[in-house]
Parts: sequence; C-alpha cells; structure tokens
Amino acid sequence: MSLQGLSRELSCYLERQVPEGLLAHGVGWSLALAFGLAYACYYLSSVAKKPELVTGSKNFRCFLQDYCPVVTETYYPTVWCWESRLQTLLRPLITSRPYVQYRNTRPTILLLPGLTGSSKESYILHMIQQSKDLGYRCVVFNYRGVAGENLLTPRTYCASNTEDLEAVIHHIHSLYSSAPFMAAGVSMGGMLLVNYLGRPGTETPLKAAAVFSAGWNVFDCVDSLEKPMNWLLFNYYLTSRLQSSVIRHREMFEKLFNMNLVMKAKTIREFDKQFTSVMFGYPTIDDYYTDASPFHRLKTVGIPVLCLNSMDDVFSPNHAIPVEMAKQNPNVALVLTSCGGHIGFLEGLWPRKCTYMDRVFKQFVQAVFEHESKILNM
Repeated sequence: MSLQGLSRELSCYLERQVPEGLLAHGVGWSLALAFGLAYACYYLSSVAKKPELVTGSKNFRCFLQDYCPVVTETYYPTVWCWESRLQTLLRPLITSRPYVQYRNTRPTILLLPGLTGSSKESYILHMIQQSKDLGYRCVVFNYRGVAGENLLTPRTYCASNTEDLEAVIHHIHSLYSSAPFMAAGVSMGGMLLVNYLGRPGTETPLKAAAVFSAGWNVFDCVDSLEKPMNWLLFNYYLTSRLQSSVIRHREMFEKLFNMNLVMKAKTIREFDKQFTSVMFGYPTIDDYYTDASPFHRLKTVGIPVLCLNSMDDVFSPNHAIPVEMAKQNPNVALVLTSCGGHIGFLEGLWPRKCTYMDRVFKQFVQAVFEHESKILNM
C-alpha cells in the first residue's frame, strides 16, 4: 500500500474510533495550554521584574541590601491584575482591613494618608498592622476636615503647606522625646512629607522617612489624570470627594470663595484653581503647583528617605520621577517597579493581605529602628 493510501486509511480509522466531541475537547485543551504558556512567558519576561534602585550613596544602597532586601528582589504582581489602573482600583476593594486597636508601643511612626484619605484607609491599616507586629507605636495624621471631623476655622490642607505637619511632628516628639521617630507618607501624604523634609534639612526630630506613590511634579500629575480614561476612573471621583469635604462647611467658606464655581469643578485642577490655591494665598494655580511639587526639595532632604514608585502609575508619570536628583543626594533612595499602579502593588494569586508596598514599609522601618546607628552614620 502506498504512503498516501495508508494515510487515508488511518484518517478514516480515527474518524470511526474517536468521537468528534473528544477531538474538539482535545483541541480546546491544546489551545488553552498554548495560551497559558504564552501568557506565562510574557508575564515572566515583561511583567515580573526586579525594581530599579536609584541612590547616589553606596552606603545607603548597602544598608538597604543588607536590611531591606525586598527592594532588590523580583516583584511578582498579581498574575491576573498587573495593569496599572486595575492595581489602583482593586487595592482598596480587595485587600483586607486589619483590625487595629490603637495603643502605646515603641518606637513611633507617623503615617500620612493620601489626598482624600484618613486613618480608615486599607493601606494605612496594613501599615499599622505591620508596625504592631514589630511592636511599634503608630500615629495617623488626619488632615483638617476629613474623616467626618468638623472644621473650627475656614482652612483645610494642601500638599505645599507644612505648618500642620510641623505642629504634629513636634507635638508627638514632645510626648515621646526618648523614642526613635520616623514618618511614612502615601501619595499626597508623601508629597507633603518631602516638602516638609526639604525645608529643615537635618533639623527635624525624624530619624528617617518612607514615601510611597508620591506625585513628584504636580503639573505632570494633573495632565495625566485629565486624560479621558484616567479622568473617568479617578479624577472625577477624587474631585467629588474634595467637594464633599468642603460642602459640609459651605457657610464658613461662602465669604471667602465662590462656592458655586468650586462645586462646578469637574477636575482636581479646576477645584484647586477655585479653592485650594486661593485658600493658601497663591496668585495663580501655577504658583501653587510649582510650590507643591516635591521634586524641587529632594536635593535638600537631610535624613534617609526611601521612595517607592511604580513606573506605570498614572497619578505620577514615570518621566516626572526625579531620578537624577535622587542620585545627587546620598540621603535619598528610589525604588522603581515596572508595575504596581498607584498605591496598588498587589502580589500573589489572591492579594487580600500583604502587598509589595507593605513589605517594603515593614522591612525599611524595622531596618531603621533596629540598625539606627548604621543608617545615621551613612
């Protein structure tokens, strides 16, 4: 029999012996396997990467490698949720909310939430839980008018004005003057913290600080957030939150602001133009955004600061991250992940608990408090 005839006979035999459904089922499994392998290859080659560690100090780099090794390890974002917007949106929805009972422990960590955040945010609760596991005291700085607190004077808060933060830091230090003291800020809280640290240099009670998902250049931040998809997912919501925080005190503000224009704002930029920049005495919104951008003050930071940013963060575009400035200040270290979104940094198959950001926070504060002499001698 010829080879061609044998092939026809074998084909007919398979058609008689193997049901059509099984053949289709086998093809489906083959396609699924091929897709899974392709996705795994893409994930391992393009998504899961070691963060970039940028610092101008060899001593700071060695300190982090020895006592905070997570910043040099590969970050494996959640395999089904590594895109920046998904990471940003799902973090507050999917991560657990640890039960926290506030009480005195030592040393002390001051936590600064984001733009409309408070002590109730999941990322703050996780930081407190991490600190509690280590036996540290945590204090959360709730900004004026947030978390349901009533304003006593017609004044709120912004990223550039550090007067309230300075008062909080010196008050805590006066209560626990013998306790080692550091701070950690998230998003706008991180911007506020850097703006504070850039002013006194080494003249601060803080021994070190950590900054997560900070927006380094406010102009670039608002430009990114005004892109159609980002406006729909984030900007409009945050603007509504800001408006809600001031509308409760409308009578207090009526004589100082055009509250009709404030409540018509559709973006953070419009809100800041009508309200924030006016409240803090800036001639224009550009003057406010220039003063609020923390990259200006990074070069004068006088204590060790670890800054974690994701390169795909739509709130803080990667081209605005001050890499060169960080190299020029031996007190500053940037940890830059390829994925993570804004305050996302989800990892694991079902990321309910600890995130990459949480692990960086825990290792760094433990390194500072347990090896204080080494980091202060850098």
